[in-house]
Amino acid sequence: MTILDRWGNVRRRMTDSAHRNLRVWKEARALSLSIYRVTSSFPMTERFGLTQQIRRSTTSVGANIAEGYGRSGKKEFKNFLSIARGSAKETEYFLLLAKDLGFLSETEAAGLICRYEGLCAGLAALAKQVG
Repeated sequence: MTILDRWGNVRRRMTDSAHRNLRVWKEARALSLSIYRVTSSFPMTERFGLTQQIRRSTTSVGANIAEGYGRSGKKEFKNFLSIARGSAKETEYFLLLAKDLGFLSETEAAGLICRYEGLCAGLAALAKQVG
Protein backbone atom coordinates (compact mmCIF):
# COMPACT_ATOMS: atom_id res chain seq x y z
CA MET A 1 0.00 0.00 0.00
CA THR A 2 1.32 3.45 -0.86
CA ILE A 3 0.48 6.70 0.86
CA LEU A 4 1.63 10.27 0.39
CA ASP A 5 3.35 12.24 3.12
CA ARG A 6 2.77 15.93 3.76
CA TRP A 7 5.24 16.86 1.04
CA GLY A 8 3.62 14.68 -1.60
CA ASN A 9 6.34 12.03 -1.46
CA VAL A 10 5.30 8.43 -1.83
CA ARG A 11 5.67 6.36 1.33
CA ARG A 12 5.12 2.63 1.53
CA ARG A 13 4.30 2.43 5.24
CA MET A 14 4.67 4.45 8.38
CA THR A 15 7.65 2.23 9.26
CA ASP A 16 9.40 3.29 6.06
CA SER A 17 13.07 3.96 6.70
CA ALA A 18 13.69 6.14 3.65
CA HIS A 19 15.95 8.42 5.68
CA ARG A 20 18.54 5.69 5.17
CA ASN A 21 18.62 6.67 1.48
CA LEU A 22 19.63 10.25 2.24
CA ARG A 23 23.26 10.96 1.33
CA VAL A 24 23.73 13.02 4.49
CA TRP A 25 22.50 10.15 6.67
CA LYS A 26 24.80 7.67 4.91
CA GLU A 27 27.79 10.00 5.34
CA ALA A 28 26.91 10.67 8.99
CA ARG A 29 26.82 6.91 9.61
CA ALA A 30 30.13 6.35 7.83
CA LEU A 31 31.74 9.17 9.80
CA SER A 32 30.44 7.73 13.08
CA LEU A 33 32.08 4.43 12.25
CA SER A 34 35.33 6.25 11.39
CA ILE A 35 35.24 8.16 14.68
CA TYR A 36 34.70 4.96 16.66
CA ARG A 37 37.70 3.43 14.91
CA VAL A 38 40.08 6.34 15.51
CA THR A 39 38.98 6.91 19.11
CA SER A 40 39.63 3.27 19.98
CA SER A 41 43.32 4.20 20.10
CA PHE A 42 42.82 7.21 22.41
CA PRO A 43 44.34 6.86 25.88
CA MET A 44 42.28 5.00 28.47
CA THR A 45 42.40 8.12 30.63
CA GLU A 46 40.13 9.74 28.01
CA ARG A 47 37.56 6.94 28.03
CA PHE A 48 35.04 9.06 29.94
CA GLY A 49 36.34 12.37 28.61
CA LEU A 50 37.13 13.26 25.04
CA THR A 51 36.44 9.76 23.67
CA GLN A 52 32.92 9.76 25.08
CA GLN A 53 32.24 13.35 24.00
CA ILE A 54 33.35 12.89 20.39
CA ARG A 55 31.45 9.62 20.08
CA ARG A 56 28.27 11.21 21.41
CA SER A 57 28.50 14.20 19.11
CA THR A 58 29.15 12.12 15.99
CA THR A 59 26.32 9.67 16.66
CA SER A 60 24.00 12.58 17.34
CA VAL A 61 24.35 13.74 13.73
CA GLY A 62 22.78 10.66 12.15
CA ALA A 63 20.30 10.23 14.99
CA ASN A 64 18.98 13.77 14.51
CA ILE A 65 18.63 13.29 10.77
CA ALA A 66 16.61 10.12 11.38
CA GLU A 67 14.50 11.64 14.13
CA GLY A 68 13.75 14.76 12.12
CA TYR A 69 12.78 12.68 9.11
CA GLY A 70 10.35 10.75 11.28
CA ARG A 71 8.64 13.89 12.55
CA SER A 72 5.40 15.19 11.11
CA GLY A 73 6.37 18.30 9.22
CA LYS A 74 8.93 20.23 7.21
CA LYS A 75 9.59 22.71 9.99
CA GLU A 76 10.47 19.98 12.48
CA PHE A 77 12.65 18.14 9.96
CA LYS A 78 14.49 21.36 9.15
CA ASN A 79 15.03 22.03 12.86
CA PHE A 80 16.54 18.57 13.38
CA LEU A 81 18.80 19.09 10.36
CA SER A 82 20.03 22.25 12.08
CA ILE A 83 20.68 20.31 15.29
CA ALA A 84 22.54 17.65 13.29
CA ARG A 85 24.70 20.37 11.75
CA GLY A 86 25.49 21.73 15.21
CA SER A 87 26.56 18.26 16.34
CA ALA A 88 28.79 17.94 13.28
CA LYS A 89 30.45 21.26 14.12
CA GLU A 90 30.90 20.07 17.70
CA THR A 91 32.62 16.94 16.39
CA GLU A 92 34.92 19.10 14.26
CA TYR A 93 35.99 20.94 17.41
CA PHE A 94 36.69 17.68 19.24
CA LEU A 95 38.78 16.48 16.29
CA LEU A 96 40.89 19.65 16.48
CA LEU A 97 41.29 19.14 20.22
CA ALA A 98 42.31 15.50 19.73
CA LYS A 99 44.92 16.63 17.20
CA ASP A 100 46.22 19.32 19.55
CA LEU A 101 46.50 16.76 22.36
CA GLY A 102 48.44 14.39 20.10
CA PHE A 103 45.73 11.72 19.91
CA LEU A 104 45.30 12.18 16.13
CA SER A 105 47.83 13.00 13.45
CA GLU A 106 47.46 16.17 11.41
CA THR A 107 46.51 14.04 8.39
CA GLU A 108 43.85 12.02 10.24
CA ALA A 109 42.26 15.10 11.75
CA ALA A 110 42.33 17.09 8.50
CA GLY A 111 40.75 14.25 6.54
CA LEU A 112 37.91 13.80 9.03
CA ILE A 113 37.32 17.53 9.39
CA CYS A 114 37.12 17.87 5.61
CA ARG A 115 34.47 15.15 5.53
CA TYR A 116 32.50 16.89 8.31
CA GLU A 117 32.65 20.18 6.41
CA GLY A 118 31.19 18.39 3.39
CA LEU A 119 28.49 16.86 5.58
CA CYS A 120 27.60 20.29 6.98
CA ALA A 121 27.27 21.65 3.45
CA GLY A 122 25.01 18.72 2.56
CA LEU A 123 22.85 19.31 5.64
CA ALA A 124 22.49 22.99 4.76
CA ALA A 125 21.54 22.13 1.17
CA LEU A 126 18.97 19.57 2.32
CA ALA A 127 17.45 22.06 4.78
CA LYS A 128 17.15 24.59 1.97
CA GLN A 129 15.55 21.96 -0.27
CA VAL A 130 13.04 21.00 2.44
CA GLY A 131 11.92 24.61 2.54
